[in-house]
Amino acid sequence: MSDDLKASLVETALREGFAAAKICRPDAVPDLPGRLAAFLDDGRHGQMEWMERRVEWRANPQALWPEARSIVMLAEPYTPAHDPLDDLAHRERGVISVYARGKDYHDIVKKRLKRVARWLVAEADCEVKVFVDTAPVAEKALGQAAGLGWQGKHTNLLSRDLGNWFFLGAIFTTADLAADQAEVDHCGTCRRCLDICPTDAFPAPFQLDARRCISYLTIEHAGPVDEELRPKLGNRIYGCDDCLAVCPWNKFAETARDARYGAKGDLDAPPLAELARLDDKAFRQKFAGSPIKRSGRNRFVRNVLYAIGNSGDQALKSTAAEMTEDPDTAVADAARWAVMRLSAASDQD
Repeated sequence: MSDDLKASLVETALREGFAAAKICRPDAVPDLPGRLAAFLDDGRHGQMEWMERRVEWRANPQALWPEARSIVMLAEPYTPAHDPLDDLAHRERGVISVYARGKDYHDIVKKRLKRVARWLVAEADCEVKVFVDTAPVAEKALGQAAGLGWQGKHTNLLSRDLGNWFFLGAIFTTADLAADQAEVDHCGTCRRCLDICPTDAFPAPFQLDARRCISYLTIEHAGPVDEELRPKLGNRIYGCDDCLAVCPWNKFAETARDARYGAKGDLDAPPLAELARLDDKAFRQKFAGSPIKRSGRNRFVRNVLYAIGNSGDQALKSTAAEMTEDPDTAVADAARWAVMRLSAASDQD
């Protein structure tokens, strides 16, 4: 019965739109507490204090829900239609991470997870809990334990069947389901993801120092970014996809199944001048239903001004100059830096 239930569960997950579904036990990652402790002890999480809270749950899925007997890990592709690295050449426009250009994935994935979970409850008379990124769950480690893929040298989960453009969802359940075999590393000698990182955020393969990661700096980091790192941001204004985009396993990436992951409006390459002038109300309206809304106007406009400073476009200097007295100190600082950097570039011409 267990094998039949599992096969039907996977079939249901695929029918609901997921690309893959695999199962592991809650105790499938025994080295997780040590790995997480080392990361936190080194301070590599930066300002992400939330990683320190409920660390016992994040390090041990069994502590999160002791009654759970199985964890169903699911993958949902959001593969872009074009290479996002091409966008970096248009320096007068901003580059937003592919996952954030469309509708908020939390909403899409969670609704899909709930439909699969309801099916499981009806079939197995069990209890379930669903998680998408916001709970203290180590999705990537559990994804590898379940066999969805492996954590590559860039620390993201990647798959020989899906590449690395996919979201993860988890269903914890009291149902006793047969576990799949864990995936092993298939990176070999490749180090493209490490070599392309603009800020050298990888101290070693399979290790990330978030304090130097552009995704962290543009999304999680509050206040001014270190001046040494600002030029390295280029025109990336929300997240960074460089390490994902160069992975050779993407030749097997599956096309995004949900059209809502496609870019909303002009978010493929939005003009920096327009974004810099967003006030709080306009920001919230523009990014309603988008994960970008969570970062807030001030942090986002700060990033836009760094991008303006890196653009080399003298036509944008006046835009930055308008923001030098912004009420937010980090925005005003970024504006002054952008004006100074563009002025220096003009003097060199």
